[in-house]
Amino acid sequence: MAETSSSSTTISKDLPSEHVLVVKRFFESVGIHASLPQNSTSKDFYSDLFRDLFKVGHVQRGHVSCIVPVLPVVGNYYNGLHGGAAGAIAERVSIACARTVVADDKKLFLGELSICYLSAAKLNEVLLVEGSVLKSGRNLTVVASEFRIKETKKLVFTSRATFYHMPAAKL
Repeated sequence: MAETSSSSTTISKDLPSEHVLVVKRFFESVGIHASLPQNSTSKDFYSDLFRDLFKVGHVQRGHVSCIVPVLPVVGNYYNGLHGGAAGAIAERVSIACARTVVADDKKLFLGELSICYLSAAKLNEVLLVEGSVLKSGRNLTVVASEFRIKETKKLVFTSRATFYHMPAAKL
């Protein structure tokens, strides 16, 4: 069984050496061996990374739209929007959308986030991300989001988020 730690890597004796070399080269090609920049370990770096990507299009009760450029900072190995970045964007848009219908005194707990990756969003494309509340009640809110290429309106990702309201209503 293979184990990893911050100082060493243990490789299974059952794994052929050519497979180990292929994996090692892949990790090196995507920068896994590189050290993290110092600022990436600061408090709330995640927000700093995504904050400047969003430009709010409009906000209405139950609906939010944003413009998101696909920049290299959120790109993947294949020169498209990284799936994790798409998830982070979906989460942020969904929270903003839910907040248009849920009172400020209620905390939101993200219970589920599903994403369908339908097509690639290439670097330097601009996405229109629209979130809509599907259902909102005393204890939960469900938001659906669509990611479309702004120029062509091509649908590239969809997401659905379920938020639980905290504290839950007394029954």
